[in-house]
Amino acid sequence: MSKFAKKKDGEVPAVSTASLPDIVFMLLFFFMTVTVMKDSSLKVENVLPNASEVKKLEKKDRVIYIYVGKPTREYEKTFGTEPKIQLNDKFASTTEVGDYILMERAKKPQELQNVLTTALKVDKNASMGLISDIKQELRKVNALKVNYTTYEGDAFNNLQ
Repeated sequence: MSKFAKKKDGEVPAVSTASLPDIVFMLLFFFMTVTVMKDSSLKVENVLPNASEVKKLEKKDRVIYIYVGKPTREYEKTFGTEPKIQLNDKFASTTEVGDYILMERAKKPQELQNVLTTALKVDKNASMGLISDIKQELRKVNALKVNYTTYEGDAFNNLQ
């Protein structure tokens, strides 16, 4: 008799599943912490214009968005086909823009309140009169940092 037992047929040991629940919960917590919930659903058609000189906004937490465009098909019967202003998830008039900016500014931490940027996501077919009215309301509440969101491209393509 020998001292050491020989291996039998080279069997592969069974895979241990003891750590599987730990891995699943680790993945669950990871996705829960990095997932960003969608702020609002777009209720206006928003075909952005092209611009040749663009710059990407660095910090998204310092931006307040205002959408302007023609209502989508499901809202067209109620609101018509003229360009409308969307603030968060509701349609608004130009007189409500100032109050909206003040409310959004109050939600932000104190150190960010003076560095907020208002981003206008305006459809390229919207009238400049509506944009001018929005800018007047922004001036009244001292929201002077305004950004126009565009696509990078040839600005002459907007004339078509």
